[in-house]
Amino acid sequence: MTDLTVRKPGWQTTIQDTGRRGYFRQGLSEGGALDEHAYHWANKLLNNEPAAACLEILLGKFEAEFSDDTVIAVTGADIPVALNGRTLLTWCSHRVKRGDVIRFGQARSGLRVYLGVAGGWQTPRLFGSRSVVMREQLGGLDGGPLKQGDRLAYHPIDNLALRCVPPCYRPDYRKKLKVKVIPGYQFEQFSVVARRTFETAEYTISNDISRMGYKLTGPVVAAQSTKLASEGIAYGSVQVPPDGQPIVLLKDRQTIGGYPKIGCVASLDCARLSQCSPGTPVSFEFCDVDQVQAERRLFDRFFNVSQ
Repeated sequence: MTDLTVRKPGWQTTIQDTGRRGYFRQGLSEGGALDEHAYHWANKLLNNEPAAACLEILLGKFEAEFSDDTVIAVTGADIPVALNGRTLLTWCSHRVKRGDVIRFGQARSGLRVYLGVAGGWQTPRLFGSRSVVMREQLGGLDGGPLKQGDRLAYHPIDNLALRCVPPCYRPDYRKKLKVKVIPGYQFEQFSVVARRTFETAEYTISNDISRMGYKLTGPVVAAQSTKLASEGIAYGSVQVPPDGQPIVLLKDRQTIGGYPKIGCVASLDCARLSQCSPGTPVSFEFCDVDQVQAERRLFDRFFNVSQ
């Protein structure tokens, strides 16, 4: 069998693709790669299908051995990567040979790095996706992060041309982040003062972050009512619990919730947010849906992503 054998799983390494669509009514989160920009670049470098599965490695410290020749790509967080002790450039594709060992160090900026392989990682599909959602124990090999000794199948392909992402397309994860927010479901539940505070204040990413969402700390933003009927939650929803501290909900969010939502972060800005570590300052700006849709269409066209 052609596979990758995990020697060290790192802090948290999961299989991710573009996620599950159309299963909210069954109570299933969509899952999928948090940093869509880095994820799609990994597949583009390898001429993969846009929805091919990649490894999403949190913070690094991952080590594995290849059983056959192939081509890989590494994108995302600024992290030292070595193949048999030889440094590899990130945001580039590389050839690997049978018996080669890849090692990831500690991330220096950004949180998540993506390891793609030619043809994608061949784990089982469940509800149309290979993505792992740990809360639901769904996807991947056993519904959880990779463990030492796990084996991931892949196709032995090594005839691809090697490429690198042009520098102008590589993000700087240390750059201060200002995210676009579309006024949301309960926008009118927030006073003019609360809206103004939300848009002009600076918030800080707390230690309470995960693939489900990012909780922020900063000036209180209170809604007029905190008791609402539960409803479906969109990707990027900014819900405000009774303590007035915003939470941005991401790919592994719960499917329904009853906290008031002041708005919804643009999906491409959610990707940028997912690379921010605790203590990072974040600010918001309200925008209209047309601007966000136009940016998303250009992104999807560039990466040939179908929605």
